[in-house]
Amino acid sequence: MKVGLIGLPQVGKRTLYTILTGQIFDEEAFSGKEEIKFGLAHIRDSRFDKLVEMYQPRKKVPALLDIVLLPKFDKDTISSGECLKAVEKCDALCHIVRGFEDAAVFHVEGSVDPLRDIENVFMELILSDLILIEKRLERMEKEMKGKPDPMKSKENQLLNDMKKVLDENVPLSKFEMSPDDQKLMSTYQFLTRRPLIVVLNVADDKLNDEICKKAVEKKYKKFGVEVIQISAKIESELSQLDPGEREAFLEDLNIKESALNLLSQLCYDVLGLLSFFTVGPDEVRQWTTKKNFTAPEAAGTIHSDLQRGFIRAEIFKCRDLFEAGSEQKLKEAGKHYLKGKDYIIEDGDIMNVRFNV
Repeated sequence: MKVGLIGLPQVGKRTLYTILTGQIFDEEAFSGKEEIKFGLAHIRDSRFDKLVEMYQPRKKVPALLDIVLLPKFDKDTISSGECLKAVEKCDALCHIVRGFEDAAVFHVEGSVDPLRDIENVFMELILSDLILIEKRLERMEKEMKGKPDPMKSKENQLLNDMKKVLDENVPLSKFEMSPDDQKLMSTYQFLTRRPLIVVLNVADDKLNDEICKKAVEKKYKKFGVEVIQISAKIESELSQLDPGEREAFLEDLNIKESALNLLSQLCYDVLGLLSFFTVGPDEVRQWTTKKNFTAPEAAGTIHSDLQRGFIRAEIFKCRDLFEAGSEQKLKEAGKHYLKGKDYIIEDGDIMNVRFNV
């Protein structure tokens, strides 16, 4: 699963990409170039840090997420088509929006206005899908003049229905499709069917001021757009600290949790993913699986043999473990469970699989 970072120039995309992936830019070499960069981000999860602290394992393995830094998203790059081709490679989009004032950093529109910038990019995504549909409908009109084709007629009707939705400035994520419709439309790379997260990058002293965030949510939540507010400056400083120092730093700033932790969870949510863990003195590992997977299916993300030979799973919850303080106390409290093949894995489960191949 890939998450693409999009946004206008000078909004903090590179800073956020560096924080997430650890890849540092050679600004001189990169200057003026509009390249696509691919990286892997460790999923920020305070539960993983606590498990590592409890078990002190010889090896610790956090979950990873593919992050794609896309070219600047403005009218010139959009019209060229290259930027949109890059977006097609992504399963979800994070639109980084500038919410900080800085006279030393220019804004392509001449002023800082997050709502305007969000609207401009939102409308460009809709326009891109409209153009795609209109071009396809023009071709189909010629193709359907010959022998009637029921599948093409169905496709034509779907495209026209989608066009009506887009004409109302509504993204295709709100257009309901049956499994058969989805199959018929599977070759189309509609940008507005992708989950969208708006990331407001604000000044560090404005992090707890949510007036702008609430205004964005009021306008876009109805379209399924998720909104999060961060300070890239604070997150950059946090990324250089160890977990203990990070916790103290957040406490000093009266922040409950790092915004990047919350962003990681948002990315998981919009992609339909969740985390479960395996623990022990040898290794603590965070695994990624799809929501609504059964225990055997989740076990299959660890190794196919575990799914094939699945007997049952020992399950306990992160929150219960942290509350009890140890596995032994957890068992004494009756919060250590044996689950069968029908069990649906939950976010934060700790699992040990019993199997036989």
